[in-house]
Amino acid sequence: MARILGKPSVLVIGGYDVANMPDIGYGHHRGGLSRWVSRRAMKWATRLSTFSAFSREEAVHNAGIEPERITTIHLGVPDAFGELPQNSRARMALTVGNVDRSNLKRKGHEAFVRTAALMPDVSFVIAGNWADDAIDYLRSIATPNVTFTGRLSDEELNDYYRKASVYVQASRHEGFGLSVAEAMLAGSVPVVTRAGSLPEVVGDFAVFVDTADPKALASAIENALTRPNEDRAAIRQRILEQFPPARRAELLEQLIEPLISRRTAAFARLQTHVTS
Repeated sequence: MARILGKPSVLVIGGYDVANMPDIGYGHHRGGLSRWVSRRAMKWATRLSTFSAFSREEAVHNAGIEPERITTIHLGVPDAFGELPQNSRARMALTVGNVDRSNLKRKGHEAFVRTAALMPDVSFVIAGNWADDAIDYLRSIATPNVTFTGRLSDEELNDYYRKASVYVQASRHEGFGLSVAEAMLAGSVPVVTRAGSLPEVVGDFAVFVDTADPKALASAIENALTRPNEDRAAIRQRILEQFPPARRAELLEQLIEPLISRRTAAFARLQTHVTS
């Protein structure tokens, strides 16, 4: 529509838009009509913006987009906490995401639940909407120390972030990892794979796992549980410094303003030509 109306457009892309992971059934670029539509939309946009260097690489590799057309502007992560929560931390491992068949592997929900069986003295919480029958499967393999919250309000979710000692993201793919960043703002120690953009978000402040194998996850979670409280302030500061919402707003304005200026100048030239 922007092309038809002769207007510039900026399209924000990333995540499912540019992924191609047939082994877990994820991404428009696995083929078919969705791949064609996704590529056309990206090619017809005047400029493209994505929220991680990883998603930019996927757009180039999977969608054939010229790198110079894509500007990486990280998400801005609002601080819902104001300061590092002072409450004592529970021996709790938290993960957040819709509970659906795709996320059993993509976000590592199955591995997370199976890890709980190896750590009976730790509470495992999956916070997220129950989207399909995946919840029945996870309940069938869960031990008593696993809680499935269902959909939460922002206030309820933030309360879990404040309580959790550890945040786990055992993903196969992440376009950014917003929930990880939110948990880090609350001072949770992240335990993550090196999938997608997760290393971009956590920097040097995570306990990394090379596989979502439950034994490897259990070892990493135990490591994270022993981190001193002093580390939590540095974990929080990482997100405050790297992903402020004001920076995203500023960079988006820098991306959009030249397009508006060029359109305004072109319209002015057209008016001059018509009146002359």
